[in-house]
Amino acid sequence: MSQNRRAFPVHILVFLAPALLIYTIFMIYPLIDTLRLSLYASTPQDKTQEVFIGFDNYKTLLTNDQLAPRLGGAIKNNAIFFAIHMIVQNPLGLLLASLLASPFIYGRSIYRTMIFMPTLLSFVLVGFVWQIMLNPLWGIAKDILGVVGMQSLYQPWLGLESSALAVIGLISVWQYVGVPMMLFLAALVTIPDELIEAARVDGATALSIFWRIKLPLLLPTVGIVMVLTFVGNFNAFDLVYTIQGGLAGPNFSSDLLGTFFYRTFFGFQLQQGNPTMGAAIAGVMFFIILAGVLLYLFGWQRRMLQLEY
Repeated sequence: MSQNRRAFPVHILVFLAPALLIYTIFMIYPLIDTLRLSLYASTPQDKTQEVFIGFDNYKTLLTNDQLAPRLGGAIKNNAIFFAIHMIVQNPLGLLLASLLASPFIYGRSIYRTMIFMPTLLSFVLVGFVWQIMLNPLWGIAKDILGVVGMQSLYQPWLGLESSALAVIGLISVWQYVGVPMMLFLAALVTIPDELIEAARVDGATALSIFWRIKLPLLLPTVGIVMVLTFVGNFNAFDLVYTIQGGLAGPNFSSDLLGTFFYRTFFGFQLQQGNPTMGAAIAGVMFFIILAGVLLYLFGWQRRMLQLEY
């Protein structure tokens, strides 16, 4: 009986061990230590000494007159930032992928490269260039609108509370739309040509082929793009910091959880850094992202499995 049992594949552990070790050192351990740090506070006598206080940091985040409004505003802005990418970036990526998957488009590889190229650029460069372009004094945005007769629509968008976050979101869409485009394109090219040809023989139009054949087969990829967008946007920090600085102005209108964490943990200008309170903000970010990922796994992913079977 024991001779028929397959030996445990030890070689798999050998291949996985280096990657697992590196991931544990640089990802799992810092995450666990951050959650641990969020349960401590520095003593007034010695800032380097920590005492266990349980969930008091989280309670302070939710009740403090200064921290609670900033936390609520950051969560709201993160939700808006995520919605911009879901409504604009992902449908646009799907549209571009559908166009570039068509054999009738000449120079598809060139277009794919051009659209994906901004993703490879440094966020510092992207933020600096767009900040100059939209500058009301020496930017070119006003002149570009003037060419098409829409100069009257120009406003200092990055300086207005009502538009700063939306403009930064659109800049992020411009930079990262190539990611969902490539994911959707990779899924589209795996659809068997026989299905498409059979639908065309039956008289189906290009639009009906997309809605009835391609889109249902793309649903697993749609779910992956959704969860990647969610995780990426609730971890967003770099572009906002590059364009608007640590205060995420004007008047915190573009403040995200990432910039709120940065100011609290490291300190900014006259604000003194508080690592334990910053770790609590990082803990809030982690639990929000965890909730979204679990919702995807037990909601969307389970539904996809039910459709398959």
